Amino acid sequence: MTGDELRQAFLSFFQDRGHKIIPSSSLVPHKDPTLLLTSAGMVQIKPYFLGLETPPGRRLASCQKCFRTTDIDSVGDSKHLTFFEMLGNFSVGDYFKKEAISWAWEFVTKYLKLPEKRLWITIYLDDDEAFAYWREVGVPAKKILRFGEEDNFWGPVGDSGPCGPCSEIHYDLGEELGCGKAECKPNCECGRFSEIWNLVFTQYNQDQNGQRTPLPKPNIDTGMGLERTLAAIQGKPSPYETDLFFPLVDRICQLSRQEYGRGKNTDRAIRIVAEHSRGVAFLIADGIMPSNEGRGYVLRRILRRASVFSTKLGLNKPFLNEIAEVVVSTMSHIYPELAANQTLISEVVRAEQEKFIATLDTGLNLVEKLSNEALAQKRDGLTGEEVFRLYDTYGFPSELTAEIAREKGLSIDWEGFQAEMEKQRERARSGQKVVYLSGRSEGKAEVKGKLTVIRKQTHFVGYQRYSSKSKVRDLITNESPVRSVAEGSEVDVVLDKTPFYGEMGGQVGDSGEINSQKGKVVVTNTIRTPSDVIIHKGKAIEGRISVGDEVEAKIDVARRLDIARNHTATHLLQAALRRTLGSHVYQKGSLVEPERLRFDFSHLSSITEEQLKEIQRQVNEWIRQDLKAEARVVPYNQAIAEGAIALFEEKYGEEVRMLEIGEPAISKELCGGTHVRSTGEISIFLITSESSIGTGLHRIEAVTGRKAEALIESRLTALQSIAKEVEGSLDEVPNKVKTLISELEAERKRALALERELSRKIAEDLLGQAEQIAGVTVLAVKVPPLTMPVLREIGDILKDTLKSAIVVLATVYNGKPNFLAMVTPDLIAKGFHAGDIIKQVAKVAGGGGGGKAAMAQAGGKDAAKIDEALKLVKSVVASQIS
Repeated sequence: MTGDELRQAFLSFFQDRGHKIIPSSSLVPHKDPTLLLTSAGMVQIKPYFLGLETPPGRRLASCQKCFRTTDIDSVGDSKHLTFFEMLGNFSVGDYFKKEAISWAWEFVTKYLKLPEKRLWITIYLDDDEAFAYWREVGVPAKKILRFGEEDNFWGPVGDSGPCGPCSEIHYDLGEELGCGKAECKPNCECGRFSEIWNLVFTQYNQDQNGQRTPLPKPNIDTGMGLERTLAAIQGKPSPYETDLFFPLVDRICQLSRQEYGRGKNTDRAIRIVAEHSRGVAFLIADGIMPSNEGRGYVLRRILRRASVFSTKLGLNKPFLNEIAEVVVSTMSHIYPELAANQTLISEVVRAEQEKFIATLDTGLNLVEKLSNEALAQKRDGLTGEEVFRLYDTYGFPSELTAEIAREKGLSIDWEGFQAEMEKQRERARSGQKVVYLSGRSEGKAEVKGKLTVIRKQTHFVGYQRYSSKSKVRDLITNESPVRSVAEGSEVDVVLDKTPFYGEMGGQVGDSGEINSQKGKVVVTNTIRTPSDVIIHKGKAIEGRISVGDEVEAKIDVARRLDIARNHTATHLLQAALRRTLGSHVYQKGSLVEPERLRFDFSHLSSITEEQLKEIQRQVNEWIRQDLKAEARVVPYNQAIAEGAIALFEEKYGEEVRMLEIGEPAISKELCGGTHVRSTGEISIFLITSESSIGTGLHRIEAVTGRKAEALIESRLTALQSIAKEVEGSLDEVPNKVKTLISELEAERKRALALERELSRKIAEDLLGQAEQIAGVTVLAVKVPPLTMPVLREIGDILKDTLKSAIVVLATVYNGKPNFLAMVTPDLIAKGFHAGDIIKQVAKVAGGGGGGKAAMAQAGGKDAAKIDEALKLVKSVVASQIS
């Protein structure tokens, strides 16, 4: 059985048992700020367990791509991976332990034909129910082991929430891979037993005091590791020998001229490069770009780690992009986002590896430096913190650090290193926690108030009309539900239906009014919760509003239309970007406001001025064509098949809203936002800025409609003002300005030449005022009002002419005293320092300053004290000589 066959067999098995197959969600969790990356199959199921969203069925199954960095240092052994596929079946308040256990055993023994003698079961200490069901399917009692909470109980995240025991199926890889101890059984650290399937029985709710009470409808959440299970089926000691990995291993061996299976260290390096290459390709395909924080840092870290281990294979030039291309070719038939982003994946990997290889020597040099410092300090070895810093900051493997240190007779504080690693694991675990949300939304649209009771979705009618007759369903003020609010109260209003768009997908919420016969609420913002409750945030300005009131909800139409123009323009912009720069361009973020739009997108190289002009020209051409913009609700699979662009981090239902622009369409995107009916309504599109916001990420800001007209008007007014000043027509302004700039440059050069000539003359006149103080030539004088650059030039001339001297010059420029001190090299060697001298001199005039030994400058406040300050120079020099 191949990896593809195992994946399909699992999904087909559960489909035959009434499960709806749902596609894998993105590695970027949808609307879940508690998670760094999708780390388990249940992540996309969580809203269904919580009642925040309605599931497409009570029985679900999926093959979910997952990513974990918790045990990254273990990658390369027979079990641990960063990127993996999780096969899972889920029950949302439907079946429970009996069916989950029965089906799991049936699948692994009858369909996968894994030998029963190699299978072991673990259960929670007191889960006699699970024990009985395992016995019922034929598992011998001696092969059902009980473990405590650390191994077989999934507790709540935080101090309360759903939880429950779990049961695991372990596969015995063979005695030859074990520790040889008589007590070697599942959960032994030796690696002999591989956990292939975990069945979680979510049956309790734990309160803040630790008390557990049964849930009214328990759930099932299972996870079978595709790679581990495939290794068991194919009789391989690890996933790296299976068909999922061997194309990658084979390509690495070709490039490095190494042979897999001939050496432990070489094999480990090959495995790490292969495993990390998979993870890198999938992270980039889901829209993650290298950076120094968050998800981008995870990508950068594993890419660098793969680069370091590739040096052990003799690969010192960028090549990981070639391995990533193998990932694309072998897995894109299951995950089409790989093929869609093939060029981007290759370019990002190559650019990032090139950049890191250029700094790899830095890591080697740091190890050398730390080793030499340890020897100089007569230490026995490197500290755990030092080794961890090299590992975490520079991606430098601890093993390589140890090898270099060992050559110098130094040891490693492994206990300290492991302590630092454990701290990092804790940080990683905290980034992977699955938090059961309380119904509050996150990000900018923060919902204040106890909204856990508000579950019923708000019916949005704003696509069709700008006002509606509605009923007040809930009122929240001061973080508590209330029955009514009076004039002057801040309030959150929930209606049964509304034309107000709640902030979502980068589009800001609507504003407007809610009117009843008894009162009025001015709505300043509208937000949408994860459970699709639309909340109108505002203030009661007249009378009283009560729950149950019949009201009229009216949006600010002019503001909505401004937003719609900008939103439709972002779709045109993405289409123009893909046409001009290439199909690798994908949206990575956006903000749609009434005043402007902001669009972030993927593109590795810089964007030229000509390309930017072409993008703007193309968008405006489509606007002039007045193309029809039409939204259709279609099945998700149909929309993708028709070529619609979807956001990787978004989670879509079975049916989606697809916006098509033009016929034939020049743009097709899945979008729930509000738009114009035709592109002509946008009026005009102007790009106001373009910038790079990270590796492979760009940002364009633009304006449309009324704001674009206002921008044109202000720029035209400015141009007319300039034309008036230069005494020319608008068309003549560019040449007139160029002529003026040329003339100013010529005058600047002439003034500079005159200043230099003046500097020479002033310097010649000052030479005669130099004095000898104990054999040291000192020149401390006041000069006419001059700029600091001219003052420095005079000082240089005096210093060069006198050969050996201390020069202090003072001037009053724009009413303020300025000082300059210079000391020739021979006197610096005798201890004189221009910075020290200038500090004391400027202090007399109420100022301060400093600089280097050869030259320093300072300012002052009291111009009348200049002469007194200059007199101090002689005493300062004399005191140092004495």
